[in-house]
Amino acid sequence: MTDLPPPLRIEESGGVARLTLARPDALNALDRPLVHALRDYFCELYHRRDIRVVVLAGEGRAFCAGLDLKEQAQSPINPRVGGALDEQRAVRDIMVAMRRCPQPIISIVQGAASGGGFALALASDIRLLTPDARLNAAFIRLGISGCDVGVSYFLPRMVGSSVAAEYLLTGRFIEARRARELGLTSTVAELAQLWEHAEGLVEDMLRATPLALRLTKEALGLAIDAQSLEAVVALEDRNQILCVQDDNFREGVSAFLEKREPRYSPEGDSREGR
Repeated sequence: MTDLPPPLRIEESGGVARLTLARPDALNALDRPLVHALRDYFCELYHRRDIRVVVLAGEGRAFCAGLDLKEQAQSPINPRVGGALDEQRAVRDIMVAMRRCPQPIISIVQGAASGGGFALALASDIRLLTPDARLNAAFIRLGISGCDVGVSYFLPRMVGSSVAAEYLLTGRFIEARRARELGLTSTVAELAQLWEHAEGLVEDMLRATPLALRLTKEALGLAIDAQSLEAVVALEDRNQILCVQDDNFREGVSAFLEKREPRYSPEGDSREGR
């Protein structure tokens, strides 16, 4: 009996992790091995300084079709409350870990991004869409609430409560053009162009010091729920003081003035959290 290929393909080089959902025959639906692989990897990223940026994509014609319903039919969720809650949390923990990890996440979305796939896209920092991309909260079409695995947190903050209600209450698809109009994506282009654009974003992000990049993602996430302008500005002040004390700060300034690529030390952001 041959081993099955891993459901999540991971390639790491030059400070970048490229993750590929690798179940194309199932439209990259989230079965239990894929759920656990995603959860474990994103949880691990919180403690890794060698990885600075993440690019997430799906193999084949879809990004992610959501929960693997065929697997659920063959091996149903444990009907007892405890077992069902464990499985629910296994999926939602992916989105929590994606927001908690300090690395910016770029998702390249083609075809369907439904249910859990929609949540993966929303939990990313940047979403790049092909013209055939379609995103929806499929949950409500399957007999459960349209608010699931973080979608009801992310979507209203991105598009407003009225628009979010329209899509969460109906399960309707957000087409790529509409997603751009709503601000869910900045770019709609063919897949090859999206990869080029993503690589350009990665290059620009890597020009920031490792500490500055991490603190920028953190501040953006916290600012969404901040209670006041003063709270946000205090966080920004704290981050800037941390950054200028970082050993890589001088290298970043020098590289900018000398018009060259920066050469950062992986230990340069050792002051974070002091």
